[in-house]
Amino acid sequence: MQERKTGGIGYIVGSWPLDPDKSTIVFIHGAGGSGYFWQAQIDALADRVNTVAIDLPGHGRSDGSGKDNIEDYANVVDEFINDIDVPGPIVCGISLGGAVAQQLLLDYPGRFPAGILISTGAKLRVASVIFETIEKDFAEFVDMIAKFAGSKKTNPKLLQPFKEDIAKCKPEVVIGDFRACDCFDSMARLSAIEVPVLIITSEDDILTPPKYGEFLREKIKNAHRIHFLDAGHIVPVEKAEEVNAAINEFLEKQRI
Repeated sequence: MQERKTGGIGYIVGSWPLDPDKSTIVFIHGAGGSGYFWQAQIDALADRVNTVAIDLPGHGRSDGSGKDNIEDYANVVDEFINDIDVPGPIVCGISLGGAVAQQLLLDYPGRFPAGILISTGAKLRVASVIFETIEKDFAEFVDMIAKFAGSKKTNPKLLQPFKEDIAKCKPEVVIGDFRACDCFDSMARLSAIEVPVLIITSEDDILTPPKYGEFLREKIKNAHRIHFLDAGHIVPVEKAEEVNAAINEFLEKQRI
């Protein structure tokens, strides 16, 4: 894994330079996170494809301010893909990142050979208690979101890096992220997505329940859903090997 920065955007890669003969998974983190969320995927999948995990503006090592709508984040990712000349980009996002991935698949038809949507939905309404807690006591919010993010069956040590990552983010950036989620709605447009899409859901996800993923599967023409037991919202961390295997199998089936 290598750290890089281009045009004020921080990111990590499995190897550099990117292999022009391979497709590239572009990983997009969730609210308040960074590209480091995807460490278990970046190295493990690097033999099969190029792997890149972006820090959205205002997150991780990226410059600038966070955004408060999904369209602006999608534009940032699109510009980033152009800036580093990503070959065969496959967008993979979790939660907020999954909304960004949907936006890209919808706004740039034909550009992406496939997409991967994890623990996300076509509509991501946010409970008012989230905003209230961030404004009142950010440390309390970090504890709360970490508690909600994982399954009760997950080893708490696996959740600690996720918690620490969010704690480093500015509260105003996190609020903007959740505003972006709260306003997002792709429900009426999903049928326009033509490329193969892998949808990953988890039984113990209380932030984006499995029914969200099932709706995506029903509305996207060429969707394939994998459902995990004994995992919560951050399943790529909780079930890293299994998620990596599911992504590999999906890519093999699509001959990507």
